[in-house]
Amino acid sequence: QLQLVESGGGLVQPGGSLRLSCAASRTIFFYVMGWYRQPPGKQRELVARVASGGSTYYLDSVKGRFTISRDNAKNTVYLQMDSLKPEDTAVYYCNGVRSVGSDYWGQGTQVTVSS
Repeated sequence: QLQLVESGGGLVQPGGSLRLSCAASRTIFFYVMGWYRQPPGKQRELVARVASGGSTYYLDSVKGRFTISRDNAKNTVYLQMDSLKPEDTAVYYCNGVRSVGSDYWGQGTQVTVSS
């Protein structure tokens, strides 16, 4: 059974940085990979995504602070998070789209931003 394994979450002070990683448990190609997050008491939202060709999308509130990248050879996607704010506190989920209607999810990793 294919799984997406996430790492890199944790506790950080405002203004700090974290780098999230997500790797597939087996060799597989995803047309699109991305990161979602779910703040406490709120709906899950798309944070960033990157297509196989390199095009990216970012949630407006993270533009200029977060950077998404992928290593297709390693089936891995990263999210570099800089200038973190308390509002970024959430459970972050990795997502990979295999084809239309066929996607996979990580189990989630907690990111907490507080002083």
